[in-house]
Parts: sequence; C-alpha cells; structure tokens
Amino acid sequence: MVADCTTLWNDCLEIIKSTVGDENYNTWFRPIVPLRVEGDVLTIQVPSQFFYEWLEDNYVPTLKKAIHKVLGANGRLEYSVIVDSGNTQNPPVMVNYPNGMGGKRAGSNGSDSDYSPFTFKALNPQTVNTRLNPSYTFDNFVEGDCNRLARSAGLAVAKKPGVTSFNPLMLYGGVGVGKTHLVQAIGNEIRNSMPNKIVLYVDQNDFTTQFLNALQNHKLQDFQNFYLQVDLLILDDVQFLAGREKTQEMFFHIFNQLHQSGKQIIMTSDCPPRDLKGFQERLLSRFKWGLTADLQEPDFETKLAIIHRKMQADGIDIPTEVAEYLAYSVDTNLRDMEGVMNSLIFHATLLKKEIDLDLAKEVLKNIIKEIQSDVSVDYIQKTVAEYFKVDLDSMKGKVKKREIVIPRQVAMYFCKRYTQLTLALIGENFGGRDHSTVIHALESVEDMMKTDSNFKSSVEELGKKLKMRMN
Repeated sequence: MVADCTTLWNDCLEIIKSTVGDENYNTWFRPIVPLRVEGDVLTIQVPSQFFYEWLEDNYVPTLKKAIHKVLGANGRLEYSVIVDSGNTQNPPVMVNYPNGMGGKRAGSNGSDSDYSPFTFKALNPQTVNTRLNPSYTFDNFVEGDCNRLARSAGLAVAKKPGVTSFNPLMLYGGVGVGKTHLVQAIGNEIRNSMPNKIVLYVDQNDFTTQFLNALQNHKLQDFQNFYLQVDLLILDDVQFLAGREKTQEMFFHIFNQLHQSGKQIIMTSDCPPRDLKGFQERLLSRFKWGLTADLQEPDFETKLAIIHRKMQADGIDIPTEVAEYLAYSVDTNLRDMEGVMNSLIFHATLLKKEIDLDLAKEVLKNIIKEIQSDVSVDYIQKTVAEYFKVDLDSMKGKVKKREIVIPRQVAMYFCKRYTQLTLALIGENFGGRDHSTVIHALESVEDMMKTDSNFKSSVEELGKKLKMRMN
C-alpha cells in the first residue's frame, strides 16, 4: 500500500508542480508525506494545522484538480496533522482539528464552489497511543485501609467516567504509595470496557514539554485541540506545574472545556490541593470541584498482601516469616519494597537457592543500613523502659496495665525495626509472647502514631536515641 499511495501522490505532484511554481511547490507540497490510499481516499500527512489551513485557503482548486485527475471524480484527500513526532518506542501522534465535513470552513457559504478535497478524521480510540501500562489493573492493586477510599472512587469513575460527582478525581500521597498504579488501572478499565472512549495518560513533564514545543512553534491551538478530543485525561504529578504560569493557563482552558463537555479528568499530586504552592487560585478551586482522596503508606497487613501478590505473580512461594521480615524491615515506600523483592529474586536465581530468612537478611543488609545495626534487644528494652519510667522486668513480663503495655509495644516496634529477629523471637524476649501478639503490638504503635501527635513525637525521639547508639 505504501508504494501505491506514493505513486498516486507523485502523480498528483506532477500536476500540481506545473501550476504553482518551484518556490511554492517546494514550500507547500514537498513536505507532504503520503500515508495510504483506501478506495477513493488518499491520506497525506502535513506538518501542522497552519500548514493545512494554508493549503485550504490557497490551493483547494489546485488540489481538487490533481486529485480528480488521478483518483477520479469522487477522489478525496484525508489529512493527518503531527502533534507528537514520537520516538522509537511510541509512534507519532496524529490528530485532526474539526472544521466541518466535506471542507466547509468558517466563513464559507458551503456551496459547491467552496468544495474542498479534504475530509476529516478524528482520533481513533483503538489506535491512539494512550501511554498506559497494561500491567496496572484493579485486579493486582492491593486494597487496604491506606487506599480504600481512593480505590472505591477509582472504581466508580471507571464505571461511569464523567458522570459521577468525582470529576475531577484528585489522588494524592507520598512517593511509592500506588497513585500511578491506581490511575492507570482506571484508564485500562475504561479502555477495556468502553473501547469507543479516548483515554490518555500523561505525566506533568511530558505535558509541559509538549506545551513548550507548541509555544515555540506557534502551534498552541494544535496542542489544545489535541487534548480536547480526549474522553479521559489523566495528568500525573500535577504538583510540578507549580510556578509555570503559561502551562497552567493552557491547562486551565483544557480543564474547563473537558469538564463542561462531561469528560473525565484525573490528577495525582504529592499533597492535597490546599497545600499546593505556586498555582493560580482559579485552577486550585477547580481541583476541588470533585473528590480529593489520599493514599497513605500501607500498614503491615497490606504490605504482606502486596509481597505475596508480587511473588505469586513471579511464580514464587515466599515463606511467611520472610514476607513478615520484608514488611517490617522496608519501611520507606512500595517502590523500595519492590526493588528489594526484585533483588531477592535475583539473588535466589543467581545463587540457585530457595528464598529463606537467611537469604533475605543477607540481601537486605546490603540495601538497608538500619538493619546492619548491632543494637541489642536488651538495650532497646532498657532505653524504652527508662524513657517511659516503667519497671524493666514488668515491661518484659506479663503485666497487662496500660502504662506497661504501651512501652512494651513500643519496645517490640523498635526490636522489629532495628534488629534482625523474627517476630517469634521478639515475642520470646517479652515473656514468651507469640507471633500474633507481636503483630498486634506493631500495628497498635503504627495506629497510635497516626492519631496521637504527642505519642508520635515520643516514638520519634526514642528512635533518634537508638540511632545514636547504632552510629
């Protein structure tokens, strides 16, 4: 087909060249690239909307004459305008800018004498480059208390994009809590269940780069019109638009028109809209129109589920004690957790070993400095008891008074963070308590830190004392 369309277009060029002169021919016709021919329609690629409009304003009779002579009386041209030139991984993005069908342009009377050989083609939902990662789905997004609201809102949007009151949907949270996974899961769900919808995921950096290119090349209308064709727009890391006045101005107009058209907008940020700095107030007010939901650091149970899900996906059955060791040893974010798991799998494969607690400790000691500590259980227990002014033996024993239980739980918490002991061994050091009691203690400390700022400050202060010993 490529050779056929090239031949047909070359035949058209021979006719055109004889009527427009060398300079106009080189300027306005040499840059055109033939793409395909289907029946009576020849598709050509032009570099910009301005280029197309210049052809429409100045060369319709010339084009009409050439197309009819080569393709017959019913011959038409179909044009594609380059918006994103793409790269080796992603093909160029082509888009039309609707001016009407059959070539009726603004200001024309629509009579036969105004006939244009161009027809218009919208973005194809099946072929547009959505920039979505198909591996991000709701099925492999692990739900927990830390993300339940956000996931529920995401599901509602996926079922009825642009219809619910969750428009826009703003998801915020720290690094590695699953924001990108969730928003892309929404996009993939909509694309699979509603194939006629045009879905586009773009991070702030790409959006800004495209905008600046459009600004430099006087193609702002092209840029805006491209985004206005989208049914679901996902903008990741919106906080990095801070201070970018012109980019915010463009996004403001795109946001307004999409929202007014009933299109769905989803954004992610590292903080809620009220805490975003360097943004136009009118833009921030629109961020608050729909639903704002946070994703927090996962709790112990959610981390365990994520670890098991990841390992199962890789065909690995990980022992419970190893999963628990990872869940408590990696207390930064889920990206770090995934990196640790990948490293563990790599070492097990390279060394041809089964994944066990010894291998996990060996791998993690090279990754996480904190667990290389020589701090002892005895030192932790003594330091915690002194801080809370409780009897050390009572804290280590069976006493169930609240003033003793809380320091005991805090001591267990630090034993898990700063030693390489299993949960069962930690329990042994606190009156022979079992593994489930230690889990409850760790969860209780995490919960109290979230709800009691004074308690959180105390734990953080204790942590600093213990780290001084480690260093």
